[in-house]
Amino acid sequence: MAEFIKVEKNGHILTLTISRVEKRNALSDAMYATLAGALETAEADPAVRVVMLCADGESFTAGNDLSDFAARDKSPENVFRFLQALACATKPLVAAVQGKAVGIGTTMLLHCDYVVLAEDAELITPFVNLGLVPEAGSSLLLPSRIGYVRAYAMFALGEPVNAQQALAWGLANRVAPNAALMKAALEVARRLSFQPPDALAATKKLMRQTGQITARIELENKLFLERLTSPEAMEAFNAVFERRAPDFSRFS
Repeated sequence: MAEFIKVEKNGHILTLTISRVEKRNALSDAMYATLAGALETAEADPAVRVVMLCADGESFTAGNDLSDFAARDKSPENVFRFLQALACATKPLVAAVQGKAVGIGTTMLLHCDYVVLAEDAELITPFVNLGLVPEAGSSLLLPSRIGYVRAYAMFALGEPVNAQQALAWGLANRVAPNAALMKAALEVARRLSFQPPDALAATKKLMRQTGQITARIELENKLFLERLTSPEAMEAFNAVFERRAPDFSRFS
């Protein structure tokens, strides 16, 4: 499934494009492997000064491919590699986000240094809805960014946050018309690519508590794996597959 992630280098900018439009850009294990590998390679390549994350189609990503994700006979190592690469990236990460950004589609933005949202963007974190817990260090990063009460509502209720709300809350740098989204993000990526790279890396290191973030990711990963096999998660997943509302009334 590496073909669902387009990796393109143009000058000092590496662009990673999620391109699985027929599945609303839902992420599979193989796609995570490609994303993780690209970020790891970019980190080691002095010619890459900026990484841009974007997507084809009407949605940024529908989050994890539940059919693929529910197959627990495979290791989630590639997901963890991707999260680790995001958390430890020293180079600027720029995101261009249109439509729905579900789950990891929202939490990955907390690791990006500059986020441009299209006017129709919606950030959605339905982890509890699926009987799961937040990931990507978001249980630490989201409350610190927007405050506990807003973060709790996003996690506990899974309600969408529109582009203008996200901008006002500090989850994005700017909102652009859909037709101008990529142009706006590329403009920022190009500007960053001309900045002194060592000074950018040192500034980012000062601004982010990487050790604290990676420790939280490890804790979340442990709880996430436990929750994946829980009765609540099984009910939530089955409800999605059976196209019905989940029934959590039997759980206490």
